[in-house]
Order: sequence, then C-alpha cells, then structure tokens
Amino acid sequence: MKQVKSAVVGIGEVPSGKFPDRSELEAAMIVCREAILDAGLSPRDIDVILPVGALANSHWQVDLVFSRLCEELGMLRSVKMNCQVMAGGATSSSVLTVADALIASGQAKRVLVVHSDAVGSLPKQRGIDLFATTGVSEEWEAPYGHNMNAVGALAAARYMHETGTTEEEMAAVCVSLRKWAELNPHAMYRTPLTIEEVLSSKMIATPLRSRHCNMLADGASAFVVAAAEDAASITDSPVYVRGHGSLVTHYTLSQDTDLAKLGFVEAGRQAYAESGLGPKDIQLASIYDAYPVWPLISLDGLDLCRGERAGAFVAAGETDPGGSLPMTTNGGMLSMGHTAVGGGVAVLVESFRQLMGKAGERQVPNLVNAVETASGGTWMDSHVTILSREAA
Repeated sequence: MKQVKSAVVGIGEVPSGKFPDRSELEAAMIVCREAILDAGLSPRDIDVILPVGALANSHWQVDLVFSRLCEELGMLRSVKMNCQVMAGGATSSSVLTVADALIASGQAKRVLVVHSDAVGSLPKQRGIDLFATTGVSEEWEAPYGHNMNAVGALAAARYMHETGTTEEEMAAVCVSLRKWAELNPHAMYRTPLTIEEVLSSKMIATPLRSRHCNMLADGASAFVVAAAEDAASITDSPVYVRGHGSLVTHYTLSQDTDLAKLGFVEAGRQAYAESGLGPKDIQLASIYDAYPVWPLISLDGLDLCRGERAGAFVAAGETDPGGSLPMTTNGGMLSMGHTAVGGGVAVLVESFRQLMGKAGERQVPNLVNAVETASGGTWMDSHVTILSREAA
C-alpha cells in the first residue's frame, strides 16, 4: 500500500444539456469559482491549473492551453504552471494521477483541474463528424464503415456471447442510470425510462438501439487537489486518493485481444493493492459508461458483483438508488449527457461529491470508499482509481 499524498478539497459543476447562450469561458469560470470557494481558498492559493481538452471550439481549446483561465481567475504571477492533460474519456483518471504526482513530488501544493466544452450545441452534422470515427483506423477500419456506435456494438455483442448477458440486462444499465439522473438537477435527461422503451427504440448497430447510446451535451466541472497533509485543515470533508491502476490495451478496437474484459482486471488489481482496500470495501462504483456494456465489463473486472454476473446484478436493482452497490449516481453519459472529455470528469466529480456528503437527494448513506473508472477513445485504456474519506 502506497502512502497517500493527495486529497480533493473542493468541487464545482454546471448543469449538462444544450446551452447555446452559455459560452465555454462562462461555464469554466463558474465551476472554477465554485471549486475554489468550496475548498475555502482563493485563486492565488492555486499553484498549478490543469485544464483538460475541449473539442467543440478550437479557439477555446487554444485559450485553455495558453493560460486564458489563469488571467481570468486573477492568478497571474502567482500560479506556477498551466498545462493541459488530454486522454479522451480517460482524462478524468489521468489528470487526477498527474495532479497527485505533482503534489507527491513537491512541485505543487494545490492543483485546479477544470473541464468546459459545448459539444451539445454543435450543429448536428459537426457533432456526428467529430465523434463518428474518433479512434477508428483510417487505413484498416474506416473504409468498411466502422464508427463509434459500431465500437460499442462489437464489444456488447462479444460480451453478451461470452457471459450470457441478455438484451433485457443490457437495457437495465440504461434504466439504472436514468433512475439516478432523475435525482440529479444537473442531468440532461430526468424523465423515467423503462426496459421496454430501450428495447423498442430504433436499432443503431446490432445489438445497440438508440436508447443504448449517449447524447452529446454542453457541460463543465472542476475540482481542487491539495496535499493530503494539508487537506484536513482546508476542509472537513477531504477525499483521499488511495490508489490507481491503468493499462493500455489497444488503439483500434480490432487489435484488442479480449473485448469482454479489456484491461480492468489488471488495472483493478493494481489499484486495490495500492489502496490497501478490496472489492468488499467499496460502497460506490462510479463507472464510465457512454454505452451500457462498459459498466458491465468494469463491474466484472473489479469483482464488485459478489460472484454474480454483472448483467443479472444490475437487472436485479443492485445498482439502483437504495441498491447494495450504487453505480454512477449522476446518471452517467447515458443520462446526464456526454460532454466529450468532460463526461468522465463529471463521473469523477460525482465520486467526490458523494464522498464529501454533498449529493443531496441522491446521497449514498454511510459512504467511506468508492471506485472510479475511465477509458478513452475506442476504450483503448482501462483506469481504476480508489477514493476514500479515510487517509489510511
């Protein structure tokens, strides 16, 4: 078990959805202000700012890289570094690991992480063009019509074949996430959803239907990471980073040798070992989704279903509000909305919110330990992070 070096001490977030009149800068400033104030700090207490990548607006993306937020937040000549971290959907776990390393090495004491993007307000065709072939090989896959929906469909088909997961169980993931989104005022979709509605929706890429697929949204979130030794003096609800594991398995999906597992078994084993915790210690699973097969693969790989198949576990209501293992309690990308790189950041921020006891109506009671997962591109990598209210 490694010594805990960092803790999250403040969070901020705006609602996800379509907000064409809300600029990326405005949303970023709101969430940065919220996160800094939530920690009881001022902008000039921040050593390093790590903005994550934005996809909708190339000018905004350059502004993030070139320290626009440092100037807007009044950090000039106090902040040491502005440096972007970008790993697609895996950015949430990756940027937290970078912040943890900066603090552990003594290069920073307080790090601000921020995401803001407006992919939901893109013209429809631009959104399709942006995401349809991301991570798809131009030489070997794109000529045959391969796209991101096909990526989710191929993994789902393989997983269903190997595990015996049914269509109803796959749909149950979408329904479970929607139940959490109904409790989340920041979620894009809050109306009830049934398994019948999922299975009767339009076929997109067998076996995935339209209600299995995420929708693009505008959104922003931020969090502040501090040295673990200082965290308790900053806030009375710090969230300690206890362990992390990760593994890159492919670039193109056609090169992954095990679509039904990816790298979550190995990444989970590493994260558990670093944290000194195990599956039985976890009370909250904050699982990267986008398509319903990914939560199932993660639940299996992390051994969180007590020996039961993940599909049956979810279908039995175990991940719903009031269930034995609450999962992705903000509603995930399937219901809160897919804010590009920020989809995973929002899942991570929800983990912090729950562990801080600030989740309101959807608060998980008696919560001590949580696991968060992330993956980027065509689910090219598997990241697992163990978070806790306890430093050891």
